[in-house]
Amino acid sequence: MRFWRRKPGEPSLPGEVGASVDEEREIHEQTERALERSRRGLLGRLGGLFERQDFGDDLWDDLEEILLGADTGLPTTEAILKDLKARVRAEGVKQSSRVRELLRDELVRILTPTGGRDAAWAVEGRQGPVVILVIGVNGAGKTTSIAKLAAAFRRDGAGVILAAADTFRAAATEQLKVWGERTGVRVVAHQPGADPGAVVFDTLEAAERSGVDIVIIDTAGRLHTKTNLMEELKKIHRVIQRKYADAPHETLLVLDATTGQNGIAQAKTFTSAIGVSGIVLAKLDGTAKGGVAFAITHDLDIPVRFIGTGERLEDLSVFDAHAFVDSLLAG
Repeated sequence: MRFWRRKPGEPSLPGEVGASVDEEREIHEQTERALERSRRGLLGRLGGLFERQDFGDDLWDDLEEILLGADTGLPTTEAILKDLKARVRAEGVKQSSRVRELLRDELVRILTPTGGRDAAWAVEGRQGPVVILVIGVNGAGKTTSIAKLAAAFRRDGAGVILAAADTFRAAATEQLKVWGERTGVRVVAHQPGADPGAVVFDTLEAAERSGVDIVIIDTAGRLHTKTNLMEELKKIHRVIQRKYADAPHETLLVLDATTGQNGIAQAKTFTSAIGVSGIVLAKLDGTAKGGVAFAITHDLDIPVRFIGTGERLEDLSVFDAHAFVDSLLAG
């Protein structure tokens, strides 16, 4: 599928009007692979609720149990059921097939934040590189997600440079360099323990000299309870804005889908500290509780930009709400 913006006359990005049939098919296939465990788990029971001709009152409790058990969270589950029941009553619906359609609409709506905007890399005519700041806690899959994202942009013809601004963890820079070699992407790095802000500054200078399209900045896997590390992250933010006043153009928070509701607490903390424009839901293929995606978008009004669909370098998919919901209901 295409990640980087098109040339004039080319079809638009996946998930948007005009995306090619092949790209839409690939998104659906990757999403289905990522949700395989969820379909085998509790969320797989969603489709079975609608096998009877009529959707009886006794099934509402089953629907609530499924959503709660799949890490959708209480506030999100209550919102889904409230709006769904209101539409069912208003239309006088009894047929299970129609209730399923209404549930599909409601789940897609939940996954579509009201304040959503096009991703920065899809905007035409931008001057200078798109600066993407990537944040997240230890073990979330941040560095691997950066490598996957860099590889995807590069496959689409974009020039990419990486900033190894995680100078806190000794092996982080070496890990990013290995990924850089594998993907053919330049990595700007300093010695372990160096000032992360200085790494970011040098990367932005190098990006300007070389005329690359994308700058992706790796940061330390910060525990969201560590105030000093959050302050360091704010400093990086200020360094970026001294170079480009409107940057970072995207701040992507990598969340480990297997952590469930703990990811919501992380997202709230990061959002209040520096703001988050999008979520990379990593390791989605490793959990049977894919409902956390609904909780993220409902509670935080932040879009999921990408999902991790496997361990290979190419196992990163553009997130598509319709493909996500259809894959679950097909279970």
